[in-house]
Amino acid sequence: MVEQTFVRRRFIGKTAIVTGAGSGIGKATAIQLAKEGAKVALFDLNNQRIKSTENEINKIFSGVSRAFDVDVSDEARVEEAVKQAAEYFGGIDILFANAGINGSWGPIEDMKLEDWERTLRINLNGTFLSVKHSIPYMKKRGAGSIIITSSINGLDRFAGWGASAYSTTKAGQVAFAKMAALELAKFKIRVNVISPGAIATNIDETTEFSEDLKEIVIPVEYPEGSQPLADGPGQPEDVAELVCFLASDESRHITGARVRIDGAEALL
Repeated sequence: MVEQTFVRRRFIGKTAIVTGAGSGIGKATAIQLAKEGAKVALFDLNNQRIKSTENEINKIFSGVSRAFDVDVSDEARVEEAVKQAAEYFGGIDILFANAGINGSWGPIEDMKLEDWERTLRINLNGTFLSVKHSIPYMKKRGAGSIIITSSINGLDRFAGWGASAYSTTKAGQVAFAKMAALELAKFKIRVNVISPGAIATNIDETTEFSEDLKEIVIPVEYPEGSQPLADGPGQPEDVAELVCFLASDESRHITGARVRIDGAEALL
């Protein structure tokens, strides 16, 4: 007897924008959305990676994805990409505002203002701009779902030594999401936040560690591994499943929520 894998088709007729779709959580979520019937607009600054994601999806589901070279901190590029995606696919129903960087990590007194501002510009401004320019198209649809990638850092866990800029943006995204959830509720647009712990992605490539970081680190001894529920970091596909639930009608009564997905890491 041949075993068949059941794939839900929750997003037939819907279009999703995924920022940071070139790798990691963004890529895994874009693929999962496509598997479940969505058309997917892929936003990323890394053109090589985003094209790879586009090709991987379209090889299986012809024509359901399109890559857009977008710097989420550049309003003109975000606005134009959202417009093109809406015109190409016929509208916008889902936004996964996932793009972000770790930025510069180091002592506050040694951090340059431009490094602080760069992290805020990409993580906070990028989230704001992606949401701002998607809202009008969701209003035209009469409903929508927005999911924002935050982190356990800055809200549940503060031992990310030197990550003051990063953690500030992650906490800021949650406050922004709650304000947006209340503001957009009457338009049937839901806004929720996911807070991953350690996930096996390439985000560490965007981290710039200061040579002075060791001066502020306080040694902490964990039990075997830092995630009690698992043997190591979570996988992007684990997060993709959560995002798809929050994007679907199955979570139609959930808005303004923050869901932690960290294998109990924040509880240590």
